[in-house]
Amino acid sequence: MVDVLESIDAAALRRWAYRCVDSLTARCDEINALNVFPIPDSDTGTNLMFTFRAAVESMRAAGPTADARAVGRALAVGAVAGARGNSGVIVSQLLRAVAEAAADGPLDTVSIQAMLRRAKVLVAAAVSVPVEGTMLTVLAAADREASAHDANVSLSTLVVDIAEATARAVDSTTDQLAELREAGVVDAGALGLSVIVDALVEVVIGRTPPRRRYRRPHEHERRTVGDASNVSSDCGGAPEAVSVFGSSRPLGYEVVYVVHGPDDARAAELRRALADIGDSVVVAGDGSGAWSAHVHTTDPGGAVDRGIAAGDVRGVRISCFGLAEFAGAVSSEAHDEAALSVGRDILALVAGDGAADLYVQEGATVVRCDEAIDSSVLHRAIVGMKHREVLVLPNGALSAQELVAVGAAARADGKDVVMLPCSAMVQGLAALAVHDAARAAVDDAFTMSEAAAGTRWGSLRIAQERSLTWVGTCEPGDCIGLAGQEVVIVAARPLDAGCRLLDQLLATGGELVTVLVGAQASDGFGDRLAEYVSGAHPGVDVVVYTGGQPGDLVQFGVE
Repeated sequence: MVDVLESIDAAALRRWAYRCVDSLTARCDEINALNVFPIPDSDTGTNLMFTFRAAVESMRAAGPTADARAVGRALAVGAVAGARGNSGVIVSQLLRAVAEAAADGPLDTVSIQAMLRRAKVLVAAAVSVPVEGTMLTVLAAADREASAHDANVSLSTLVVDIAEATARAVDSTTDQLAELREAGVVDAGALGLSVIVDALVEVVIGRTPPRRRYRRPHEHERRTVGDASNVSSDCGGAPEAVSVFGSSRPLGYEVVYVVHGPDDARAAELRRALADIGDSVVVAGDGSGAWSAHVHTTDPGGAVDRGIAAGDVRGVRISCFGLAEFAGAVSSEAHDEAALSVGRDILALVAGDGAADLYVQEGATVVRCDEAIDSSVLHRAIVGMKHREVLVLPNGALSAQELVAVGAAARADGKDVVMLPCSAMVQGLAALAVHDAARAAVDDAFTMSEAAAGTRWGSLRIAQERSLTWVGTCEPGDCIGLAGQEVVIVAARPLDAGCRLLDQLLATGGELVTVLVGAQASDGFGDRLAEYVSGAHPGVDVVVYTGGQPGDLVQFGVE
């Protein structure tokens, strides 16, 4: 038996966020396949999933004792900073509304109603040209349903009725937008929003509402249920021009970045400036001066320049739309075939249950290396991957010579494999954080490699024998601290070694320390290290994970 909630406290908010990630991940392919508006680039599900993952990562950094206000705030900040695509930026505003509603404590019926009203206002302000039959329509339906209830209604009744209204609104989107009607699908972003609302129902009442699954119909099915005059007679042809939000000019790039510093007025100016050079413009804030900007344009440099004029721009992502993504008359058979061949896999060598969970949550396939493994294990795993393109995070588990040999053998077996320069699991996590499946493989590999190379790393180990190091002799039982592969600390107590190693790693600066705690570390060891960083290095954020890896007491990553 699961208790029905009367309010949503910090713990319930956390469960909802995790459930959103799980549900969006499970239905990611389904949502991607429905994506035809505003650009048929098949990434709406992916964008929503990664946006919520960014929100959850921010929530984790807030710590396990954070109250509802802090959890809500962390979700909003993480979503705006990590928003992917048009749909991700819109969802970030829903989470901003959640944060504002949770500012006074746990969410109840009244605050849920206020949250939806506020979300509708925030999204309307963020989107340059609202379009019927999209996420905005479904959000409006949720708001209307919530407002129709008396303030005394139970929380369970309210969220269930909102979810049902949302699901009905999703089904209606097909007839509200010409592109959806022609393709015979519901709006992908609208379905994603319904999945998010259903996750809230599960948290409140303990079960998920039964929902239909959607698919993109084949060409002959669209002709029988739709207006044949709306479907091109040449299934292989591309339209002369692509119409997005009423524009006839072809748009070739998606540009997303976060800009810090603008007030509401300057953000509105940025929104207008981006609308002058593109479409699908969304500029959305987190409430504390950070704004996520999104635009489809033929002038990506100009889009970035307009952001720089508004404030401090960070996290720029530019994706190029291929011709196939603009061809509105491609048959569903060809679309399905392309879906099998396009994409890439991320394969990681990982030790420890907790570390493996972290990698899986970030979308990687894990090969366990808790004990030494033979290079043939990695080769078999690469060959067994679904996609031709495979990016490998070795994490120091195999030598450079072994990796070269495995790469050559995998390429001979028809795989396009890239071994990324990750010498430790903390570097691999940093690389995964910037992975973008929408980028070309070479660009994705370069960006991930940069993130790994930009992460200084170190580790603590217990010496097993007497040996001479660069910093003196260590005895069995001493704790040694390594910066990369070099021993730089020898100390009798692990905490002393850890604090001294952190000082060295942070000597040249750093904004974030990741602490991956190993299986042999004592209880609370990671938390004590985090407390030291907070006191000795104010302004540096710390995230502690239970990695469970053998060998290393902890691994440190400094970004």
